[in-house]
Amino acid sequence: MNDDIISYSSDGRKIITAENIPADRSVDITSLRPQSFEEYVGQNDTVETLKIAIQAAKMRNESLEHILFHGPPGLGKTTVSHIIAHEMGKDLTVTSGPTLEKGGDLIGILTNLGDGDILFIDEIHRIPKVVEEFLYPAMEDFAVDFVFDKGLHARSHRYRLKHFVLIGATTRVGLLSSPLRDRFGIFRTLEFYTTDELIVIIKRSAGILNTIITENGAIELAKRSRGTPRIANRLLKRVRDYSQVKSHGKVTTESVKAALSLEGIDSLGLTVLDRNYLKTIIEFYDGGPVGIEAIAATLQEETDTLVDVVEPFLLKIGMALRTSSGRRAPEKTYRHLKIKPKV
Repeated sequence: MNDDIISYSSDGRKIITAENIPADRSVDITSLRPQSFEEYVGQNDTVETLKIAIQAAKMRNESLEHILFHGPPGLGKTTVSHIIAHEMGKDLTVTSGPTLEKGGDLIGILTNLGDGDILFIDEIHRIPKVVEEFLYPAMEDFAVDFVFDKGLHARSHRYRLKHFVLIGATTRVGLLSSPLRDRFGIFRTLEFYTTDELIVIIKRSAGILNTIITENGAIELAKRSRGTPRIANRLLKRVRDYSQVKSHGKVTTESVKAALSLEGIDSLGLTVLDRNYLKTIIEFYDGGPVGIEAIAATLQEETDTLVDVVEPFLLKIGMALRTSSGRRAPEKTYRHLKIKPKV
């Protein structure tokens, strides 16, 4: 790959830019997922930890330790898992906690994993307790126990598994039981991205999508992406559509503002649901404090949606405060929503 189509991140890693994509590279525009750590942007400490762990495992000809990723949705937990599998040269099996309803569902997956293969379980905190108990011996002893018959005729058989690697992803690490959490050797929290990191991601994605984007357009889009690459890529596709129809295909500051205005996304990246959440605290509960269940009931939304999707970014930028007595809206929230505080 030629260096004239590559830029470098702050830590010296090469990043494919929007200027060009090699003609011989097979590109699926439905997926903007990086294929290697060289292409991956952000989460520098986590990436460095994983690169060291991967290199050490290869030197010892061993499998990786089990890995747990924690953080809000869209920050790259699944993407990093794909990269780890690629770097290790192993197969990746992807599933999620809610789909593993019975122990047999998990056992069927585990017994088909090869040596060093990777099992990625998204929303691992939602695994039923009866299924979770099969994971304990599988993670620690690489074995599962089958029980045949019942009562006096019951007998157990231990089936040996290959040395697989479990990667768990969760948005609610506090809901994981201690026995499960303690069996992970590597535990990393993924943080929200900076505007500069999102700009690099947006430029790279624009290149893959064959979309022309100005520097200021990328900056404006990054500022409205809630510190989340998944949201940045989703909004880029919406802005691309708008720009293709309204501004000759070039994504500019003006087309970003116009397109995201149609999507109900404001200058801070707040959505209609975000603003309704904040207005509920202010208008129905005098700015708080108020419990999350009361807010969810007023909005007719699921509590988990507010906790996992809405609150993390609002808490990060200080638009909402979480106290021991409930949620509260600070003065800056009133200013942003242009609501006058009650005297």
